[in-house]
Amino acid sequence: MLDLYLSAATVLGIVLVALWAISILIGRVSFIDAFWGVGFVVVAWAAASGVAELGPMQMVVLALVTLWGLRLGMYLLRRFLNDGEDNRYVRMTKGKEGASRHIFTLWFVFGLQGLLMLAISAPLVSAMAQPASQLDIFAYVGIGLWAIGAFFEWVGDLQLSNFKATPASEGKVLDTGLWAWTRHPNYFGDTCVWWGIWLVGHDLSVIFAPALMTFLLMKWSGVPLLEKGLKKRRPGYEDYIKRTSSFFPRPPKA
Repeated sequence: MLDLYLSAATVLGIVLVALWAISILIGRVSFIDAFWGVGFVVVAWAAASGVAELGPMQMVVLALVTLWGLRLGMYLLRRFLNDGEDNRYVRMTKGKEGASRHIFTLWFVFGLQGLLMLAISAPLVSAMAQPASQLDIFAYVGIGLWAIGAFFEWVGDLQLSNFKATPASEGKVLDTGLWAWTRHPNYFGDTCVWWGIWLVGHDLSVIFAPALMTFLLMKWSGVPLLEKGLKKRRPGYEDYIKRTSSFFPRPPKA
């Protein structure tokens, strides 16, 4: 498994350095968000390229991460092209100019994202490292969980895009559709996707990866960071919090 990890890490590192060079040329860095999903696709296929024979289980893992990663990448790239530089990165690089800014973004934007990708992609590399095998009951449960997650993430993103595209929604809170059942259907879906992918290979030694993704979304860079800004920008968000589950879906309170 280590040799597959090293080859995947090498390919990922080369791509990230190339993207960092592009960020210097265009003067913006938040397009890296669009590479978050695509980066896992790169890792999975780079690891798979070092395997002599891929079985049904490995092919399913490749299919699931590719569908998820490319869809997410295209969605976030469109958002970047429409909205421009994300304010999070503007605040992060405030006061940094020239070479110091580029070195900072290399380590703390592109480099940090690369390290997180390598940690979370452990189930992908582990699946490629296993002997070619058929699907078992864990794999079928994992595919089902992935499908639930993909539904919440994809439909949630679509509902949010449609909401933002409506001029009358300016300053309001999206509280219909999936967003009436959970304040973050896309994050909940993301979590299901990664636990589903892990279940397909169900290697206990890499269970830390979906657990890390869950922690990031629920406690660090996902829900807390996003809601901190929404409470300030959306007057009705506090009421929305009172009646709507923060993460796991449930019927809204009256």
